[in-house]
Amino acid sequence: MSAEALSFLDKLASLRIAVLLPCYNEEVAIARTVAAFRESLPNATIYVYDNNSRDATITVAREAGAVVRSERMQGKGNVVRRMFADVDADIYVLSDGDLTYDATVAPALIQRLLDEQLDMVVGARKSEVELAYRRGHRFGNRMLTGMLARLFGRSFSDILSGYRVFSRRFVKSFPVLSSGFEIETEISIHALELRMPVAEVVTAYAARPEGSTSKLSTYSDGWRILRTIVNLFRLERPILFFGSIGVFALLVAIILAIPLAITYAHTGLVPRLPTAVLITGLGIGAMLCFFTGLILDTVVRGRREVRRLAYLGIPILAMDVAAD
Repeated sequence: MSAEALSFLDKLASLRIAVLLPCYNEEVAIARTVAAFRESLPNATIYVYDNNSRDATITVAREAGAVVRSERMQGKGNVVRRMFADVDADIYVLSDGDLTYDATVAPALIQRLLDEQLDMVVGARKSEVELAYRRGHRFGNRMLTGMLARLFGRSFSDILSGYRVFSRRFVKSFPVLSSGFEIETEISIHALELRMPVAEVVTAYAARPEGSTSKLSTYSDGWRILRTIVNLFRLERPILFFGSIGVFALLVAIILAIPLAITYAHTGLVPRLPTAVLITGLGIGAMLCFFTGLILDTVVRGRREVRRLAYLGIPILAMDVAAD
């Protein structure tokens, strides 16, 4: 390790750094994961939150020197909610306990956070091993990332990365609502919505060690993440969401009304009364969608202001560590 790196680690000693490792059945990899982060961040406190493991994860993690706690509500989102609520620190490093993320880059991620006064740095995964990052997950990640960019105007290159460094400001202002693996999507959208200063750093992503199995399901977890994006789009962009439904209903009504209008112009009669009723209903529904979007947009703006004020109410981390 270079003298510059050692100097930076010495400066980090004045900060409270928490490494957060949510775990479920990771007895094969958790000891080496804890050891890797202990070597990379010797002054950090490493927390392992067990999520109802049926193997010896708790015992192995405790023997490795981690602070071990448990969360009984199943799901990664529930674990992250508990970790963010319980742990008090200046800087938070969130990773997985399966030895897939590169612990040696954690100081670089933290330094980027401090140097640029950021609230989150994402470790964007780059893998040369097919087993580390399955093709289906890679395709799903690209699809969801592109959808997030289209819905919210900007995005990250890897919204599903579980390797992130946070400021205290981010952690203590983030109301975790997700229960499962869609938590990474919610974290990304929270940062984008509050226009937080964030960055990405490309990091290595390795295959799980032999004997360790992934808890991800390509289709069910992908569907949950997609549903989370749509729900958050409905909540955060109500004018676009309900306006799109209203425009669609209005277009259908116009298409159906054209033949009726032509018949009425020639005969003065409306022969298809059910169609006329349907057109009226679609028109009323379209107007209701437009007004619903407008009303909810006012509510969302007020809620966003409250969230922004709560975020700003948390003192910023002193940056003299990075400036020295």
